[in-house]
Amino acid sequence: MSKVVLQAKNRQKAGSAESRRIRHSGRIPAVIYGRAGKSVSIDLDAFEFVKETKGISESTIVKVEVDGKSYDAFVKDTQRNIIDGKILHIDFYEVESGVALRAKVSLVFHGNPVGVREGGMLETPLHEIEIECLPKDLPERIDVDITNLKVNQSIHVRDIHLGAGVKLHSNPDQVVALVKFAKIEVVAAPVEAEAPAAGAVPGAAPGAAPAAGAAAAPATDKKAAPSAGEKKA
Repeated sequence: MSKVVLQAKNRQKAGSAESRRIRHSGRIPAVIYGRAGKSVSIDLDAFEFVKETKGISESTIVKVEVDGKSYDAFVKDTQRNIIDGKILHIDFYEVESGVALRAKVSLVFHGNPVGVREGGMLETPLHEIEIECLPKDLPERIDVDITNLKVNQSIHVRDIHLGAGVKLHSNPDQVVALVKFAKIEVVAAPVEAEAPAAGAVPGAAPGAAPAAGAAAAPATDKKAAPSAGEKKA
């Protein structure tokens, strides 16, 4: 990707009223912050900025040309209107040639893992890593090939190939991507209630006495035999 070049003008006046005037004219107020604490107030065309910076990442170095002077810088922050999304202000951070810098670089995953084709699920818990290098060695993004990732396998930060002159600052043991089997929820079958035995009271425990007021089973209608020595009437 070729370097983005933005044309800007020095901003002589400060204040909210001046910033509103700049926005009404179709431009955006901005500041370029230097490493030594110095800053340059500028403004640039809103349409050009949106068009030229579309798709760049936080680690993309852009060139800002201000009245004949050139600055290499990151787009560190863009303040937007919460209603219409228009950019209200931009903060640039200048980088110096030959001076190492630290930056967070996005990870871009490529390929369809073997483990996913076998029924596993891909997880990518980490989407950027922090590195240190010279501006000329700074990658816009880091490609990670996950094609050969099998089930129960993972890629860690230490497995990522970094170019010469690039030093890692993120935890090397952090997981970048992994494939694991999907959890299968087992639903228990409903237990069917047994039919009550003949004559049993619904809801009563086995062997329980009948409830108060319940009808007792009729007794056998037999006359008792007379006892020995008892005379018949």
